[in-house]
Amino acid sequence: MIRPVGGGWDDRTVSAVPAAESALAPAVAALLRRDPAGLVAAVVQQHDTGEVLMVAWMDDEALRRTLSTGRATYWSRSRREYWVKGETSGHRQWVRDVRLDCDGDALLVLVDQEGPACHTGERSCFHRELEVTRAAR
Repeated sequence: MIRPVGGGWDDRTVSAVPAAESALAPAVAALLRRDPAGLVAAVVQQHDTGEVLMVAWMDDEALRRTLSTGRATYWSRSRREYWVKGETSGHRQWVRDVRLDCDGDALLVLVDQEGPACHTGERSCFHRELEVTRAAR
């Protein structure tokens, strides 16, 4: 059972979801257009500044956990497991809003980010600028 602890969510209980509670609402699931692996891209943005923090992947269960706990939960393609952002680093994402794009193939997750979002220690994963040659108008 997922339970609030000390003003936040107890990270130890997020993964312990009984099977009967594990289905994403059918009305929400019907809106999603998943890739062949069953995933949808999740663009994560700071809710009050609009800063783009990171991109991750969600399947139905990760989205269900995110919507039901208020903690950003993703599917790790490399580790092939669910991960709650900040569970080990302490750099938690408190979900304020989740929006689905017009095609149903991408999510916008608006969060209140604690600490850096990037595993490198940077605030945003998008901290490396590339040179752009501007086209004449």
